[in-house]
Amino acid sequence: MNDEQAQDEAVEVTFPEPIDVDLHEDRYHRLRLIPWWDQERLQNARVLVVGAGALGNEILKNIALLGIGRTMIVDIDIIEESNLTRSVLFRASDNDCEKAAVAARAGMEINPDITVEGRNADINYDVGLGVFGEMDICFGALDNREARVTMNAACYKLGVPFVDGAIEVTNGMVRVFVGGEDQPCYECTMSDMDYQLLNMRRSCALLTRDEILEGKVPTTPTVGSIIAGIQVHEAVKLLHADRDLPTLAGKGYFFNGLTYDSYVINYDRREDCPAHETLEDIQELDRRSTELTGAEALEMVRSEVSAEAVVEFHRELCTRLYCPKCDEYEDYFRSLGRLSVKQAECPHCGTMREPDLTHSLNGTEDYLDKTLAGLGLPLYDMITGRAGWDMKHFLIAGDREEALGSIA
Repeated sequence: MNDEQAQDEAVEVTFPEPIDVDLHEDRYHRLRLIPWWDQERLQNARVLVVGAGALGNEILKNIALLGIGRTMIVDIDIIEESNLTRSVLFRASDNDCEKAAVAARAGMEINPDITVEGRNADINYDVGLGVFGEMDICFGALDNREARVTMNAACYKLGVPFVDGAIEVTNGMVRVFVGGEDQPCYECTMSDMDYQLLNMRRSCALLTRDEILEGKVPTTPTVGSIIAGIQVHEAVKLLHADRDLPTLAGKGYFFNGLTYDSYVINYDRREDCPAHETLEDIQELDRRSTELTGAEALEMVRSEVSAEAVVEFHRELCTRLYCPKCDEYEDYFRSLGRLSVKQAECPHCGTMREPDLTHSLNGTEDYLDKTLAGLGLPLYDMITGRAGWDMKHFLIAGDREEALGSIA
């Protein structure tokens, strides 16, 4: 065979196009390998965690690892020695410090990409509806029904998913409520006994029973890890709602830590549930609650709704305390739930005073010159102007920056 024949029979060798491979693996590389995962969506999310104990610690740990961008954590307690067996974010040196502040700092130490705002506050009285409305997900890491009822009502009004967790001894549960006309809420699951236990937290005069509020729930860090993990996993799926992933919406997951039995139940929507109120077409007011007076709010709603409109609050306020024995009034102007038995006692004769309650302004009040904050409303709350069935809702939007802090 000559050279010309060999050249004709030579096999042509081709090489594939070079593959563009990014060999740099950032913090979230393994997460992005999940086919339906959208890390940017998590990074842009804003969530609320209520409770910074065993569950709240584990929720925030997972939030930090996943890179969920902005979190507000709300808790009213301080760290005690007994918290250290169940709370991964706390150290012995943190004793007597605010749980929310320490948890926020620790979460950002785990992942500097995220922002966590810690608030030493009571979710029942100190957090306005506007804060809930800013959230993509609200986590319950609570140990009492009262706070759950408060969170449920706020989330349902504004259409924010509520992912509730609970642990006791070695058992736990996760419940997810997403709102909507065909969906149940947390109160739909409450029995008559639940309402009785809720009412036990109040005396016959609706005063806080401090000794009941100090109850402790026995549990372990292992169960807290399991339940919090499921809560955050559900939240991730809810944040990817357009991916049609199965969730626990309208359901409850129950876990037995002794036998490892677990099961899921479906909740029914209770049509007579008192929590099924929704707020739509909310108008933002570029005013601050520390400046807007009751008289100005009343004038505003009457110009927007009707000349007969009243201002309604989304919470019960105590304006004054009256002692029938001394025939004396004392100004109070705070949420009713803040009133303790000791505060209600008359300082002169010791008689239990009667609270004057209100949830509205109609123009006859002698305290219309007080600001909304002075009346007892929290920052970034909402008011409603109502005349019969006609109503409009107003967000006190001037409070936004102060209410949200670093996650605004």
